[in-house]
Amino acid sequence: MKRVAILGASNKKTRYSRTAQELLAEKGYEVVPVSRSGDDILGVKSYQRVSEIPGKIDTLTVYLSPKHLDEHVDDIVRSDIRRVIFNPGTENEPLRKKIEESGKFVLEACSIVLLKTGQFEKS
Repeated sequence: MKRVAILGASNKKTRYSRTAQELLAEKGYEVVPVSRSGDDILGVKSYQRVSEIPGKIDTLTVYLSPKHLDEHVDDIVRSDIRRVIFNPGTENEPLRKKIEESGKFVLEACSIVLLKTGQFEKS
């Protein structure tokens, strides 16, 4: 089973990151929430930073605005994450280039749409 981390995870029902977590879990992915609060999200242990996550993460799906991403970029670049998905509203070209230069596959897409259309693994 592939592990997917959600940067900007939230317990708030109105947040797209929560919808993504629910869909990922429904599709059989192991979800690892990353939240500033560090609180459990939907009953799953959360981490405050990507660098704190034990084990391998296949995909990081980003739900933080660009102004909050700067503090996470070095962690993402140093990680062994294979793919980073920038969801709508999180796009940041300088950060994207830095992450791509570290050898990671970067995609600007909506994780929820990818999951609902069966394209999450194809992208």
